[in-house]
Amino acid sequence: MAWRKWDELPDFMKTEEVRKYYDILDKRRLSMFLKRVFDVVASLIMLIILSPVFIVLAIAIKADSPGPVFYRQERITQYGKHFKIFKFRTMVNNADKIGSAVTVSNDSRVTRVGAKIRDFRLDEIGQLINVLTGDMSFVGTRPEVEKYVKGYTPEMNATLLMPAGITSEASIRYKDEYKLLGEADDVDKVYIERVLPGKMKWNLESIIRFRFLREVLTLFRTVFAVMGKNYS
Repeated sequence: MAWRKWDELPDFMKTEEVRKYYDILDKRRLSMFLKRVFDVVASLIMLIILSPVFIVLAIAIKADSPGPVFYRQERITQYGKHFKIFKFRTMVNNADKIGSAVTVSNDSRVTRVGAKIRDFRLDEIGQLINVLTGDMSFVGTRPEVEKYVKGYTPEMNATLLMPAGITSEASIRYKDEYKLLGEADDVDKVYIERVLPGKMKWNLESIIRFRFLREVLTLFRTVFAVMGKNYS
């Protein structure tokens, strides 16, 4: 989505807390332009290259359990826009209706094939479609469901100045959050009160330090994190 003038922002975002971050990003429009160009070119190339992987995953998911290939949950992105995320389904159909909106360790809703897909983070590659359409970016705050966004503080709303992302510094630091949540009696409570505020500190810091080249570095750090490097 195009960068908006301050007066064009949704009313809930026009606060003093958000203004500080808006002014920072407004001075870095070239980096934001390069970010979008990179998103379009890289996502298109990767979708073409990974098309055989998409086909294999689709066949495996359909053969393993009934339900759609993609998990299309509604999330929130830039300026509070609602969109449906593309993730390869790794849980039983309608999993979000029989449990928390976040995944925990040893989640019984995860299918046999889904567990393997999650091990290699292949469920995330469907989001390349969202990146190409502009609802997401390669790097940015992970898109949350509406019930979590409604609990944002005024400052947290600043993360909605940019499109949601597939990865981020917060994602790298909290790549094993499901283990923490797996030990919780009330998953949503722990996520809202402990995990989300911690992730938001990294997300807001990323806005302050935003540069296109820093985002490229985050992509490399994500690859190393998936391969096992610990950045905690």
